[in-house]
Amino acid sequence: MTLTAPTTTGPRAVSRPPALRRAWRTASPYAYLAPFFTLFAAFGLFPLLYTAFVSLYRVELQTPGEMEWRGLGNYTALLGDAYFWTALRNTFTIGVLSTVPQLVMALGLAHLLNYRLRGRTFFRTAVLLPYATSVAAATLVFAQLFGRDFGLVNYALGLAGVDPVDWQTGTVASQVAVSTIVIWRWTGYNALIYLAGMQSIPRELYEAAEMDGASRWRQFVHVTLPGLRPTIVFTVVVSTIGATQLFGEPLLFEGSVSGGISHQYQTLGLYLYEQGWGFFHLGRAAAIAWVMFLLILLVVGVNALVVRRRSPKEAGR
Repeated sequence: MTLTAPTTTGPRAVSRPPALRRAWRTASPYAYLAPFFTLFAAFGLFPLLYTAFVSLYRVELQTPGEMEWRGLGNYTALLGDAYFWTALRNTFTIGVLSTVPQLVMALGLAHLLNYRLRGRTFFRTAVLLPYATSVAAATLVFAQLFGRDFGLVNYALGLAGVDPVDWQTGTVASQVAVSTIVIWRWTGYNALIYLAGMQSIPRELYEAAEMDGASRWRQFVHVTLPGLRPTIVFTVVVSTIGATQLFGEPLLFEGSVSGGISHQYQTLGLYLYEQGWGFFHLGRAAAIAWVMFLLILLVVGVNALVVRRRSPKEAGR
């Protein structure tokens, strides 16, 4: 006996989706994205545009409702302010002093963590602990370490026969101290980013290089570094943006918005805070914020040029 499935002779239940269902299918992606764009417009786009609007006026913190049109006057006033150029120079030097050693140390640390070490999970977790520490706690501890009279750093230098250094008064010394805090907090974070990039490089490339007689150093130079090029560019850009917005470390290092007696380590972030909430010039503070924003856009643009630049071999194809 042969069993056959029953056949349906009637019309199909639904020939096409209803109009309401089709409309929902069309609008549902936008509905899912709407909360993000709503929050971005309220807390990101609107403050950015309003800051640009305020930067064109003379606005004082005591009387925010009284606005006097200045046009580009706030920006031209910045160009004539020596403290602005000092803050810009300090931001650049502290950024270089903190970013370059930080990324070099992170790259070497990631290279060590990439090996099959005993307890490597513990070490990978431990390198992230400084990043989890609050800026205030880390800066206050380092301020004690870099104390002139009773600091542990000067004590170690004294054992080596070096005279005590006034880390909060000297220009180079204070910038090195602030950069050390940044290096300590962010090296482990960047190391884990590099480690993730290293683990995405195919092992066949290392095996082929080893069969060709390449040493560990040559494998690192000719296999690891080219494979990490996009990751390195990303960390350079993110670290540069962070250096441009540096605020907590120099503020809490001595507790002064002026960045030292002679503004020797005042960054653009501290300069903005001093103008807006120290001298109550909200219009000028908004102009400083937009200058910082334009600097970040410049960094992102340079990053785009570096990423899109092809190697000579690729250009010749």
